[in-house]
Amino acid sequence: MEAASERNPPVNKGAQIGLGDGEWSPSALKNALSTSIVAGKEDAANNYARGCYGVGKEMLDLALDRTRLLADDCHSLQGFILFRAFGGGTGSGFTSAFLEALRSDYRKSSVLDFSVYPAPHISPIIVEPYNAVLTTNGCIENQDVCFVMDNEAVYDILDRKLDTPRPTYTNPNRLLGQVVSAVTASLRFEGAVNVSLDEFQTNLVPYPRIHFPLITYAPFVAAHKAMHEQLSVAQLTNSCFEPANQMVKCDPRNGKYMSCCLLFRGDVSPTDVNTAINTIKSKRSIQFVDWSPTGFKVGINYMPPTTVPGGDLATVTRAVTMLSNTTAIKEAWERLLRKFDIMYRKRAFVHHYVGEGMEEGEFQDARENLAALVQDYQEVDSG
Repeated sequence: MEAASERNPPVNKGAQIGLGDGEWSPSALKNALSTSIVAGKEDAANNYARGCYGVGKEMLDLALDRTRLLADDCHSLQGFILFRAFGGGTGSGFTSAFLEALRSDYRKSSVLDFSVYPAPHISPIIVEPYNAVLTTNGCIENQDVCFVMDNEAVYDILDRKLDTPRPTYTNPNRLLGQVVSAVTASLRFEGAVNVSLDEFQTNLVPYPRIHFPLITYAPFVAAHKAMHEQLSVAQLTNSCFEPANQMVKCDPRNGKYMSCCLLFRGDVSPTDVNTAINTIKSKRSIQFVDWSPTGFKVGINYMPPTTVPGGDLATVTRAVTMLSNTTAIKEAWERLLRKFDIMYRKRAFVHHYVGEGMEEGEFQDARENLAALVQDYQEVDSG
């Protein structure tokens, strides 16, 4: 978890832990990290209830205390950024309890979440549908924006675009790290049009419950092809509307866009961006809802994207990350509900959750809330 501070902090002012605006010496950084890391002796065993009501409850006060220490050091706290997976017990259960407490303590601060969501076919956890439905129920109430990604989409990008046939966990993590870096670049570097955390919420979320944007990144250029690729701003922008560049498995052509936030990095001029957006608007294949005539929020940051030496991505002079709120995301919720219903109809594995102090009625409440979310997206789509 990271707390973000200062709208436009000084460029390259030492290492920052998402906090304050001063310089950090190596020793100060080490001390800050040692007091910020919270570790436990047990995990949540892929059980939402164990993370939320069992062992997670023992760690909650400690985690909140450490968070307050960091937040108190901020001169101008914008909000919190969380990173987690929905399928496991800690990412779903403990983080749900943590989010509820965080929302209670910091009502006016934005809470943004980067979540690895259950993929359509790749799943390392049998009870993933239970955990994901239960934690989504809390996400709807306790977060401002939740950016969803799934492993299947990321592995497809590694295989088809980056020629990585046998990826380890490091490969998808670096890819997701590149995307997160692009989203938060305007908090760290100067640019023509910088975007704060509050602006994501204001421009991407038309209704409080509909706050699950898709993430798309371009270009995905393999490291060994670095010398052969130089994409224009128009080509990069077009790539953002291709399903193959998305971090979630769903087809945006089956839905309508409510809002798009285009975050450019590197050698990009505002004129080129405006021209590219006008071209996109003229295409009939990309549909926006009738009540959002402008639809685009733009951020331009002059710092080009950096890459990890020896990594999958090539070093490029410009890149773009698109955060888009589209009704097509309901495909992911519908898939999840189908998997949930198949298991819950037989009450399979439910005793593990009840045994940790959770009431069985929570399953049905969470399922109904997620079904209502799907209905909300359908109403936007048809309206």
